[in-house]
Amino acid sequence: METVLLLALGLLAQSLGLSLGVPGLRMPSTLFPWRRVPTLGRVRRAWVIPPISVSENQKRLPYLLVQIKSDKQELGSVIYSIQGPGVDEEPRGMFSIDKFTGKVFLNAMLDREKTDRFRLRAFALDLGGSTLEEPTDLEIVVVDQNDNRPVFRQEVFTGQVLEGAIPGTYVARAEATDADDPETDNAALRYSILEQSSPQLFSIDEHTGEIRTVQVGLDREVVAVYNLSLQVADMSGDGLTATASAIITLEDVNDNAPEFTRDEFFLETSEAISGVDVGRLEVEDRDLPGSPNWAAKFTILEGDPDGHFTIRTDPKTNEGVLSVVKPLDYESCDQYDLKVAVQNEAPLHAAAPRAERGQARVSVQVQDVNEAPVFQENPLRTSLAEGAAPRTLVATFSARDPDTEQLQRLSYFKDYDPEDWLQVDGATGQVQTQRVLSPASPFLKDGWYRAIILVHDNASPPCTATGTLSIEILEVNDHAPELSPPSGSLCSEPDQGSGLLLGAMDEDLPPHGAPFYFQLSPRVPELARNWSLSQINMSHTRLRLRHQIQEGLHHLSLLLRDSGQPPQQREQLLNVTVCRCGHDGACLPGASALRVGAAGISLGALVIVLASVTLLLLLSLPVVVLTRFRQQSWDKGLLQGPQDDLRDNILNYDEQGGGEEDQDAYDISQLRHPTHLAALSAPLGRPPLRRDAPFRRARPPPPRALPTSAADIVDFINGGLEAADSDLSVPPYDTALIYDYEGDGSVAGTLSSILSSLGDEDQDYSCLQDWGPRFARLADLYGPH
Repeated sequence: METVLLLALGLLAQSLGLSLGVPGLRMPSTLFPWRRVPTLGRVRRAWVIPPISVSENQKRLPYLLVQIKSDKQELGSVIYSIQGPGVDEEPRGMFSIDKFTGKVFLNAMLDREKTDRFRLRAFALDLGGSTLEEPTDLEIVVVDQNDNRPVFRQEVFTGQVLEGAIPGTYVARAEATDADDPETDNAALRYSILEQSSPQLFSIDEHTGEIRTVQVGLDREVVAVYNLSLQVADMSGDGLTATASAIITLEDVNDNAPEFTRDEFFLETSEAISGVDVGRLEVEDRDLPGSPNWAAKFTILEGDPDGHFTIRTDPKTNEGVLSVVKPLDYESCDQYDLKVAVQNEAPLHAAAPRAERGQARVSVQVQDVNEAPVFQENPLRTSLAEGAAPRTLVATFSARDPDTEQLQRLSYFKDYDPEDWLQVDGATGQVQTQRVLSPASPFLKDGWYRAIILVHDNASPPCTATGTLSIEILEVNDHAPELSPPSGSLCSEPDQGSGLLLGAMDEDLPPHGAPFYFQLSPRVPELARNWSLSQINMSHTRLRLRHQIQEGLHHLSLLLRDSGQPPQQREQLLNVTVCRCGHDGACLPGASALRVGAAGISLGALVIVLASVTLLLLLSLPVVVLTRFRQQSWDKGLLQGPQDDLRDNILNYDEQGGGEEDQDAYDISQLRHPTHLAALSAPLGRPPLRRDAPFRRARPPPPRALPTSAADIVDFINGGLEAADSDLSVPPYDTALIYDYEGDGSVAGTLSSILSSLGDEDQDYSCLQDWGPRFARLADLYGPH
């Protein structure tokens, strides 16, 4: 019956020129896509050819897909062709057509996952190349086959879930893909769990791949990680398969309270120390190490009212470390019994069981050691008046020994006393001065002097304590204020100027200085009739005239007093110059004061004075110029005239005497009667330059005054010798003398050859006769005879 029905449908489709496109149904062998069917209505140009279906992975090649024909010409007179993807476009060569019969063939295997359909154009031409029919479309649909396995998106899926989670809690999701047609069963995927630990704690949704819990009892402390083997299959679970893994980690919750490993701990430590560890308290916790559910927190509940101990947690071992934060005293308490509790940083889960050893007893035994002495007050601050006499008691810097059960002796001594000002009694710690401390000591800082005292006991080994003694040096009012400035000037007219501003200075520090009090001396009552003082501020006052007084220098006696206890006062002399002032209130110079004085100078007289001053300046100008010119000539030395003539000039040198036989060179009577030369001792103008002195050196010192009596001649000569020896303007007599420059070049030959031979017989002096009359005598002596 079914065969008859299909045959009938095939005949109907062939008669209508259609293809059913049903997979597995054989297409008609011949199509007439251009046939026109006569109708009473409008005429259609061509039939729409239904898609031609072909299965992918077709192995019988070439495979006939369809045959197309035109009914306008006889067989063999029509040329058929196709174009499009798979023919003359990529992928090329997939399809071909017999140009005479119109049969369309599949030439290569198709892959639906690459191309799921092809659209071609069919053409019909006559033998001359003319178009017989309009081009028509051929659509070839690739039918999918289950040729692709499903693939998981990743090989290992991970998930986390809290331990103790209720059934149905979401854990993770597995995902897979299939390259086959999603509209067919070839891509219908189904998920499943192939393997998991017993009991079955997890399930997977076969359609979505979601993994969820199905039972209670997840305990991280029992099993922390679960491994699942997953499978996915297409064809709704009956086709191709793939596998993957799922790793599920249980997240920790604080369902285990920490517990001490023992009920009681015994520890010991030494007294008088702090910042040391006494011992460790061990605990256990089954939760995840390093997490807040595992980290322990310790609390001292009893036995430490003064806060001597603390417990910190070792982050690596989770142990409690008991340490001393405040020094212990064996004499006060030799044993401490502590009650300690432990808990986690995170709050305990509501379903967690109660800890059996959440508390423990800790017994700490204190050991006695030799302790350092303790100053009763440290640092010790005291005060002392400045200028305190030696052996003045400063303070008693005593200490006590905390070792009451040991008989020990304490000794005191200085460690730091930069001024060596203090002395300490070694047995009592009494501190005294041993001299007067200078107020200008550099070790006085803001009026405080600091010293360091040490005390040690006689134990073995001894212990030492350090104490700081700060002494405030109290200021004593031992200086009276001083007037500043001690002199000044005032205008003779009381209404001119601002008066004389007076101040005071005091070497004492506050409060023994300002405010200062100024007063006209009560011993001189007449001062108050002419002068007045008005206080400006704590340190200054203003002096004014009550009425006009005589100009000139006036001496006022002022009384100054400071504010110290007791106050110091001083009577001091003030020199005041009363002068005539200008409009600005400032004293005029002497000449100006005269010009505006009572005598008065007329304008004519003023012009005469100015003209006289100008004439005097003009007359003095030539004198200044001449003096300047002479000074320049003197500075030139002995080089007078052009240098070209120096060679022919004979310079006169000082006469040095004629030896022992020459008794007439000097007149010794001049030394016996020096008073007659007093008038001649002052040189007229500048002294001559010494010819044995270096050129352009400093000029010799001026002549000394001659002695007034014959008895002073020896002293005069010795003084002259000393002056000559100390004169830096001349060289010593045992050095080569420097003479004046006598010019460059000479028409005569060099004289250096005179000593060039050992004897005169080798020299030729005949040239001396050619040198002129000046060398005639030498020519007679040395010339050839």
